[in-house]
Amino acid sequence: MDCKQQKNLKFCSCSYPGCDRKGICCECLQYHLKNRQLPGCCFPPAAEKTYDRSFAAFAKAWNL
Repeated sequence: MDCKQQKNLKFCSCSYPGCDRKGICCECLQYHLKNRQLPGCCFPPAAEKTYDRSFAAFAKAWNL
């Protein structure tokens, strides 16, 4: 299966400057879940920019 990185970059909302997983969704998801986090694309824009990818930050951002 070919990586769709270039296509995914059109939708990737990660604003972390040094991220080497931008557009590589499978690697991004694996990385964040391994660290008990969610990727930036799961957050609204203002919350994504804080770089707090914790489950608690996710719940707070979406008022859950």
